[in-house]
Amino acid sequence: MDKKTLKSVLKLIRPHSFFVALSILCAVFSVAAALLIPVFTGEAIDNILGEGMVDFNSVLKKVVVIAAVALAAALSQYFMSLCNNKVTYFVCRDLRTKLSKKLHTLPISYIDSHSFGDLLSRMGSDVDVFADGLLMGFTQLFTGIVTIVSILVIMFVLNPRIAFAVFVLTPLSVFVSKFIAAKTHKYFTKQASIRGEQTALTNELIDGRQVLKVFGAESRSLEEFDVINNELHDAALKATFFSSLTNPSTRLVNNIVYAIVTLIGALLCITGSAAITVGGLSVFLSYANQYAKPFNEISSVITEFQNALTCAKRIFEVLEAEDRPAEPENPLSPPVNGDVSFESVAFCYDKKRPLIENLDLEVKSGQCIAIVGPTGCGKTTLINLLMRFYDVNEGTIKVDNADIRKMRRHDLRSRYGMVLQDTWLCHGTVKENIAYGKPDASDDEIIAAAKKAHAHSFIRRLEKGYETEISGEGSNLSAGQRQLLCIARAMLCRPPMLILDEATSSIDTRTELKIQTAFDEMMKGRTSFIVAHRLSTIKKADLILVMKDGKIIEKGNHGELLKKGGFYAMLYESQFAKN
Repeated sequence: MDKKTLKSVLKLIRPHSFFVALSILCAVFSVAAALLIPVFTGEAIDNILGEGMVDFNSVLKKVVVIAAVALAAALSQYFMSLCNNKVTYFVCRDLRTKLSKKLHTLPISYIDSHSFGDLLSRMGSDVDVFADGLLMGFTQLFTGIVTIVSILVIMFVLNPRIAFAVFVLTPLSVFVSKFIAAKTHKYFTKQASIRGEQTALTNELIDGRQVLKVFGAESRSLEEFDVINNELHDAALKATFFSSLTNPSTRLVNNIVYAIVTLIGALLCITGSAAITVGGLSVFLSYANQYAKPFNEISSVITEFQNALTCAKRIFEVLEAEDRPAEPENPLSPPVNGDVSFESVAFCYDKKRPLIENLDLEVKSGQCIAIVGPTGCGKTTLINLLMRFYDVNEGTIKVDNADIRKMRRHDLRSRYGMVLQDTWLCHGTVKENIAYGKPDASDDEIIAAAKKAHAHSFIRRLEKGYETEISGEGSNLSAGQRQLLCIARAMLCRPPMLILDEATSSIDTRTELKIQTAFDEMMKGRTSFIVAHRLSTIKKADLILVMKDGKIIEKGNHGELLKKGGFYAMLYESQFAKN
C-alpha cells in the first residue's frame, strides 16, 4: 500500500473529522447493540429449555428487548451511513475543486505534455472510483474492526478456551486477504493507466471524426482501439480474478473457524467439563458467525480500497505537480505604452532540440509587426513567450521597459487582445461568448463589435439571434462563423496591444478584406503582432520579421524585403507566381 498516497487521503479527510468521529461513535453503538442480541437470544433459549414450566413472560420480555436493540442498531447504522456519505461527498467535492484550481496554476508545458483524455479521466472516472472505495471503506471498515475487537473480548470473557481457538486461526484469514490484495494492486494500477489511455484515444477519435472519415481510417482507428481495449480487458480480468478470490478464500477460513467453534462447544456441552449451556453455545456460534462476517467485508474493502488508492495516486500526481513560477512579491505595473523588446532570448521545448537562440528585437509603441516563415520556425512560440505561456530559458522580454517575469501574469495578458487560428467558444449564448472578455458589456457594445467583425449578419439569421445557445464548442456553427465570433470578442475588449495568429484563416477572401479594414482601424496607435501565412494580409505592416529555424533572418517592410530578393521574396513569389 502506498503510504504517501494514504497520508494525502487522510489529509483530505481531516477537515471533516467531526463527521468521521460521529460515524465511529455510531459504528460502536451499532456493534454494541448487535452484540447484545445473541446474549438475549441465548437467555431466551435457556428459559425455554430449562427445567419445569416455560416462563412465557420472561421469553416475551426477551423478544421485546431483542426487537428494541435491533431497532437501535438499525438507527445507528442509518446515521452512520449519513455521516459516511457526507464525508465522501465533501472529500470528493474538495478533490474536484482542488483539481479545478490546480489546472489554472499548472504550467502550459504540463498541459501540453499530457493528453487531454488522460487528464479528463483523472478528474472524472478516477475521482468516482476513489469515492466508491472511500465510501465502502467508511461504511464497512469501521464497523468491521470494531466488531472483530468487541467479539474477541466478549468471547474471552465468556469462554477462554473457545475464544483462544478462534484467535489462533484469525491470522490465517488476514494472511490470505493481504496476499491476494498485494496481487490485485499491480493490476488495478495498470487498469487505471490503460483506462486513461483509452479515454484519450476516444476523445481523439471524436474530435477528429471528420478527418478520420475523409481518409477512410475507421478500420485503422478501430484496430488501435481494439489493442487498447484488449490491454484493458487483460488488466481488468486479472484484477477482477485476484480480487474475486479474496471473498471465497476468507469465507473458507471463516467456515473452518465456525466448524471448530461448533465442535469444541458441543464437546464441552456433552462432557460438561465447562460451564456452558446450549443457550451459551448458541451465543458463541452467533458470535463466531458475526466474527467471520467482517473479515469477508474487510477483504472486499481492501480490494476496493486498493483500486481507490490507485486512482487517488493518479489524482495526487496532478495535484502535486510543480506549479508555474509564483507571481513576483513586488510586481511591476508600468503605464501602458506598447513598447516591447527581446534581449538575447533563447528558448526550447526540448533541451536536445534548440529552437530560438540569441533573439534580439525592439518594437516601438504603435508598430505593426508581422511574423512570417515556414511551419515550425518559431512564430507561435514567439507569441507564447510574449504572453508568458512559457518562460524564456535565457535572456529577457520586456513590455514597457519592465521584465515580464516581474509583472503579474494577469496584468501582462490584460494588455493584449488575442485572436487565434484555433477558435475556442464556451457553452453559452452568442452574446455571452462575444462578451467573454468583458462580461459587463452592454448589448449595444456587443452588437457594435459584431458589426465590426462582420458577424452581425449571420448572427441575425440564427434561430434566436444573439441569444442562440452554442453547443459543443460551436459545433452548430461553421469554422468561419466561430472565428468571426472570436474576432468580435477581441474587438469588444479593445485592448492596448493586439496579437493575431492566423486570425482570418477560416474566413472567405471577401469577408477577410472587410475584416482587414476593421483590423487596420483597430490597430491604429496599438502595438500589434500578426502571425500570417498569407503574405497578402501583412503588406501594410511597419516591420516584417522573417523567421527560419528559430532565428530572425530578415527584417524590413514589404517593399524593402522584396527588393532584397531574399527568403521573404521567395515566399511571396511562391504564393503569387500565378499572378
